[in-house]
Parts: sequence; C-alpha cells; structure tokens
Amino acid sequence: MITAFLGALGASTRHLLADWGFAARLFFKLLGMSGAALKRFGLVRDQIHFLGNYSLAIITVSGLFVGFVLGLQGYYTLQRYGSAEALGLLVALSLVRELGPVVAALLFAGRAGASLTAEIGLMRAGEQLTALEMMAVDPVQRILALRFWGGIIALPLLAAVFSAVGIFGGYVVGVLLIGVDSGAFWSQMQSGVDVFKDVGNGIIKSVVFGVAVTFIALLQGYVAKPTPEGVASATTRSVVVSSLSVLGLDFILTAMMFSI
Repeated sequence: MITAFLGALGASTRHLLADWGFAARLFFKLLGMSGAALKRFGLVRDQIHFLGNYSLAIITVSGLFVGFVLGLQGYYTLQRYGSAEALGLLVALSLVRELGPVVAALLFAGRAGASLTAEIGLMRAGEQLTALEMMAVDPVQRILALRFWGGIIALPLLAAVFSAVGIFGGYVVGVLLIGVDSGAFWSQMQSGVDVFKDVGNGIIKSVVFGVAVTFIALLQGYVAKPTPEGVASATTRSVVVSSLSVLGLDFILTAMMFSI
C-alpha cells in the first residue's frame, strides 16, 4: 500500500513538474517572439479591440457601481471622525491602488480570458493549429503571441477606465447626492494622490495582471483536450486559475510596494 501511494505521488509530482516546465518554455517562447509580433502591430491592434473593447461595457458598469458603493460607505465611515471632506481621497486611493487593477483583472479574466481559452481550444479541437504546423507556420508566433500582447496592452487601459469611472461614481454619490463640498472632494484627491507612488503602482499591478491572465488563458486553450468537454474544462480552469493568480499576485505586489 505504501509502495502504491509513493508511486502515485511520484507520478503526480512528475506530471506537475512537466506541466510547469512546458508552461515556462511557452512563456519564454512568447517573450522571444515579442519583437516579431509587435512589428505586425495592426494584428495586435485587432486583438486589443477584441479583448479590450468587448470588455469595456462590463468594466464601465462595474466601475460605476463600485464607485457608488465606495462613496456611500466611505462617507459614513469618514463622517464618524469629522473627515467627510477626505471622501475624494479615499475613493481615489482605493481605486487607483487596489480595486481598479484587481477588479478589472478579475472581470477581464472572466470575459476576455474565457473567450481566449475557448477560441484557442476550438482551434486545437478543429485541428487548425495542427494545420498551421503542417504548413511550417508556428502557431505560437502567428496565433498566441499576437493575443498575448493584445491582452497585456488592453488590461492596463481597462483598469484606468475602471478607476476613472469609479471616481466619477464616488463624486456622484458623495457630492451630488449626499452633499459633500465639491472643492474639498477634488482638492483632497489632488493633494493626496501621488502620481508615481499611487498611480504608478496601480499601473505596474495592471501590467503584471495582464501578463498573468492572458498567458494562463492562452496556455489553457493551447493544452486543452480536442473535445467539447476538454474545451469547456479548459475554459473553466482558465477563469479559476487566473482569478486565484490575480489575488495571489496582488498580495505579493502590495507587500513589495509598501516595503520599498
């Protein structure tokens, strides 16, 4: 019994290491093909449109309601300490530092990441990737690299839209509905938000999340089993792994940024 358990454990470990090794090789191969992909920026632009523009509606609506909630909750919290004028600073820092990149990445993983995985998985199931290889065309360079950079560029832009719309939502609730002074709302925000420390950290987070979410989505689609069940399983796995990766990376990046 112990021998069987050790054998099963060793086989599982070997398969896990093999999967990690394949993922690492694919990642560095994508990085190595970045120059060739960016030279064909028209195709990358199409992927930015596909991934970013089609996710814009859910990003905008979610950002607006997150701003509404932040404005409402933040006002009643700050009012206890006589600091309701700092509502703009609270909303801006919460969105720019944390909620903007994280929530935008989670929504991006559920919308664009699932779409990417399903698209690549269907190409695998329909033997389109195999056909490209038979014609001496590398599918990683022709298919994956373009989508990889499209996702990396699209997510920071979506995170910026999310934060901007969220700040507007906080303004609507805090100033127009509750009655916080408009000048205090904007002046506290302008004086308290640092462009390089706060906005810059948010941009770094969104870029890292873009790399992680897009790569995981492409990897899961590329290794999906060529069956309907395999594509469905890969799509579900892509969303779950991407979401957990975003949350884990957020903790690591936040700890690093506050320690510097």
